[in-house]
Amino acid sequence: MASFNFNKLLSFLLIALYTSPAHTAPWPLHERHSTYRVRHVGRRLEVKAFHPRSTFQTFGKGIDQPSPKGFTHSSSAPALNDSAIAFVQSQIGVDAAQVGYRTGFTEGSGMFAYVNQLHGGVAFANAVANIAWKDGKVVAFGSSFVPINSTSNIANSKPTLDVNSVLPTAEAALDGKFNGQPPTLEYLVNEDGSVALTHVFQVENETAGTWFEAFVCAHTGRLLSVTDFVAHASYTVLPIHKETFPEGQETLTDPQDTVASPFGWHSTDGKTKSTSTSGNNVQAFVGKQVSTQTSAGQNFNVRYDATKDPSVTSNKAAATNNAFYVINTVHDFTYRYGFTEKTFNFQDYNFGKGGKGGDRVLMSVQDSSGLDNANFATPPDGQSGKCRMYIWDFTNPRRDGVLENDIPVHEMTHGVTNRMTGGGTGRCLQTTEARGLGEGWSDAMADWVSQKSATVPDFVAGSWITNRPRGIRTYPYSTDPNVNPLRYSSAAGVTEVHKIGEVWANMLHNVYAALVAARGFSTTALTNPDTAEGNVVFLHLFLDALLLQPCNPTCE
Repeated sequence: MASFNFNKLLSFLLIALYTSPAHTAPWPLHERHSTYRVRHVGRRLEVKAFHPRSTFQTFGKGIDQPSPKGFTHSSSAPALNDSAIAFVQSQIGVDAAQVGYRTGFTEGSGMFAYVNQLHGGVAFANAVANIAWKDGKVVAFGSSFVPINSTSNIANSKPTLDVNSVLPTAEAALDGKFNGQPPTLEYLVNEDGSVALTHVFQVENETAGTWFEAFVCAHTGRLLSVTDFVAHASYTVLPIHKETFPEGQETLTDPQDTVASPFGWHSTDGKTKSTSTSGNNVQAFVGKQVSTQTSAGQNFNVRYDATKDPSVTSNKAAATNNAFYVINTVHDFTYRYGFTEKTFNFQDYNFGKGGKGGDRVLMSVQDSSGLDNANFATPPDGQSGKCRMYIWDFTNPRRDGVLENDIPVHEMTHGVTNRMTGGGTGRCLQTTEARGLGEGWSDAMADWVSQKSATVPDFVAGSWITNRPRGIRTYPYSTDPNVNPLRYSSAAGVTEVHKIGEVWANMLHNVYAALVAARGFSTTALTNPDTAEGNVVFLHLFLDALLLQPCNPTCE
């Protein structure tokens, strides 16, 4: 994984602030959405998911790591888990028994660790911390730990109710079924400061396209909170740098990057190669069918005909091919920039390089559960992400969203950002602000992919599928304030996640343009992350920052 100097990263991130004429924090205290999100789920049920406020610190060139208890400098270097626990103790002043190491990894001269708060040996679901090291020194620390003492209102660690007894109620409330993933017992911090003991399990509804992680009180059986894993929104294909169908399909031969996909796109073991849209990184299929698009000799040369409805057989095949190509391509170039096995990417087989396998993306093309939209569900590392692409009926004939590349790129980016933030749990972009940032990052990635030269044009998302010049956003993303007036201050009082995302994405568009103006443009950025042009630096900053930021980051 290529990585830039951490101090340079922080310097470039400051550009995001100064591209806007308004630098003050946009949310008054009483209007901030950094600690909760109200969801209407299942059968008209309102659930307010609370997350303790995260703090985030950076330490310039780094500060010394405190020695773990019992460690002597005559011995070998301390283990990552011991170092993480010792640092959290030094910063927060908690006992080692209150810190539980969850996961971490080393990459080059950098190290990253993720921990949970503990009480009585039980982990907290929403009180977590992350630490980053560079050359043995701590450079960043994020935490949402809460104070626990003898007067704290914390539930008994032994459940009164068995998990099987609370499943039916949660299934009914969330209008889905328990999916069989092993339940866990975890503490959950409530908004009033009390701490509940909860049974945690997953509830899905394939027909409705919903996927929740439920937190049910282990003493009362009440549903207290949910994690929503779903973020709502030679091949003949639309090449990745082409945003919309009218720009033209092309036949590409062997477009895979063998650094990111050593077995290519059609094999999970290096021995057997499929002749279908199924491989190590993604399985693409139409609707809820398990069967994939097949082609003799891996020649997926079916052209999409926009004069016909998406439902005709040839258009289904062309759409499935394009979905397979786009998701694989995003897998490959984000791998080059740091979204690897260690950082919780989506692969069936992980080549012994870390992380959990068995989680390639399941891509449903022309999914029957909706229209005029798309979504991506990001469960924890080791479970497949699920992307649902829908038909759009703004035109006659209708159009397939997967043929506008900015749509599947946007959705796959939800998987990237949800996995890289918080250590692969899928839980750490859940507050209103954090989900808004996620929407902005997804648009920014689609914007990045569409750029072709040092000239940075305005970016419009969803123009072809809607057949309207402004697409699906309020304004094009632009460096011209007369075209897009959104600035950091525009987020004040905004409560809808896509609207927050529009503010963030326009800021990032301006950051991108400034970097390209200052450093130039690389035409090989998809496969070569080791140069210093502006578009390369931008994507490094994009992905590197995800590993540094705390769980449920804010816009501040």
